[in-house]
Amino acid sequence: MAVARKAPVRAVKTATPIYQLRIELLDLTPVIWRQVLVPASIKLHKLHVVLLWTMGWAGGHLHEFIIGHDHYGIPDPDYDSPPLIQREERFTLGAALGARKAFTYLYDYGDSWEHRVTVENILPPDPGMKLPQCLDGANACPPEDVGGPPGYIEFLEAINDPAHEEHDSMLKWCGGSFEPTTFRLDDINDRLRQTKL
Repeated sequence: MAVARKAPVRAVKTATPIYQLRIELLDLTPVIWRQVLVPASIKLHKLHVVLLWTMGWAGGHLHEFIIGHDHYGIPDPDYDSPPLIQREERFTLGAALGARKAFTYLYDYGDSWEHRVTVENILPPDPGMKLPQCLDGANACPPEDVGGPPGYIEFLEAINDPAHEEHDSMLKWCGGSFEPTTFRLDDINDRLRQTKL
């Protein structure tokens, strides 16, 4: 009696919608912003990396997603006061957002860099598209540890005024020069290509 063979199981690639996001760093003028494409299936801990690299942050600071009334990030077992931080690696962007079209991304609790992230468009799945991908943006990311928006404003005043008492020390601190209007799309996408979703 012949034994029936089972057909081999083939991996099926599920395609998910693509979110076109606009990220704006709040409390600064002119606006520092980026436009990026990510799959709806991206886990929040991977989205954190995409937002860092798209904006120009180096990383190394705590962060948090605030979506509706929910907070996502890396819970601190020694800090159990509200709001409860849910483990970000357990949630995809699509699941966490639901029907919402915007959320807050907070980077560096000390400097309190608050980003408003808005879903500008939901595109159909495209398995051939390389994601994540930055489409556009404007202005340079502030230096890490500059002191949040107020510190960044003071930093710009110092480096732009040779007569400012902190002009030389601030230039030295930032590596010799800083151009606040710089935006390099190719550099951002080079970094994003290293992201494994």
